[in-house]
Amino acid sequence: MKFFKSLPALVMGAALALSATAHTAHAADYKSEYKVSTVLGKPFPWGEAAGKWAELVAERTDGRINLKVYPNAQLVAGDQTKEFTAMRQGIIDMAVGSTINWSPQVKELNLFSLPFLMPDFAAMDALTQGPVGEKIFEAIRKQGIEPIGWAENGFREVTNSKHPITSPADLDGLKMRVVGSPLYNDIFTALGANPTQMSWADAKPALTTGAVDGQENPLTVYDVAQMETAGQTYITLWHYVADPLIFAVNKRVWNSFSDEDKAIVKQAADDAGAYGIALARKGMTDDDQSLIKALEARGAKITTLTPEQRQKFVDATRDVYNKWKERIGPDLVDMAEKSIANR
Repeated sequence: MKFFKSLPALVMGAALALSATAHTAHAADYKSEYKVSTVLGKPFPWGEAAGKWAELVAERTDGRINLKVYPNAQLVAGDQTKEFTAMRQGIIDMAVGSTINWSPQVKELNLFSLPFLMPDFAAMDALTQGPVGEKIFEAIRKQGIEPIGWAENGFREVTNSKHPITSPADLDGLKMRVVGSPLYNDIFTALGANPTQMSWADAKPALTTGAVDGQENPLTVYDVAQMETAGQTYITLWHYVADPLIFAVNKRVWNSFSDEDKAIVKQAADDAGAYGIALARKGMTDDDQSLIKALEARGAKITTLTPEQRQKFVDATRDVYNKWKERIGPDLVDMAEKSIANR
């Protein structure tokens, strides 16, 4: 009888032993370090989200999976537009990457850069957390990359060293640093500016020397990078595009993980993403304007467009919107517009 009474304990012990053996077997196949690429490091919300992901994965896998974050796009010599291809090729294992920087390889990611598509945070959430987000993840998977979660860089606001911007005419002739996407060239050309594509590494020096007059980035980037020290006195809050971030893993790396570890890595990405999104929005909500007030206290002159002023920018970029809607895929854009309307 004692034998039969002890049988459940023996079965449980055997199961635990098999589980431990499975973990050991998988861990033996794991790399000692997985390289994670980001453009911005800490204390930018982007870098904080990546760091939190690494921290949670190490903690929840008992150190079986070790992520090391490499900021400033250093794994691709500072050229963030090469990040997606490097991850697909296995040069980079993982990334917390910008939809803008990956859009040359995945056309659907240009959706978030359609001018004035998303008026507020709820609109962004309606896309990333709904059927549109899943469609975009499907497109990324076809490229040999496993997307597993969302984070956020934020709405991109326009700044310059010359004067307040309240109408498209105020951009006429301004030399504007833009990211490496032809869509941004089209937007600023339509607004009368002279866009110049350059990496983030080159942006602040160019602003400081006056090689360019202005730029567009989330307020958190302006804050941490102290853009007012580069002459960027004037800020216009126009929410013209947003910059969601994606946690992603090279497909071969992803397939090397056990199912249990895949679940852990994905949940860690979801949790780190929520953490990063909260940081990216802090001080810029209806209930909390503390970041905006802090920037004004540092000397920034901030303009918030009225609905009528904003509509002039919408009208000026409508042809660009329609052109890129066809390139991105009309069905996806229609789905996005519907999701936003129903938010």
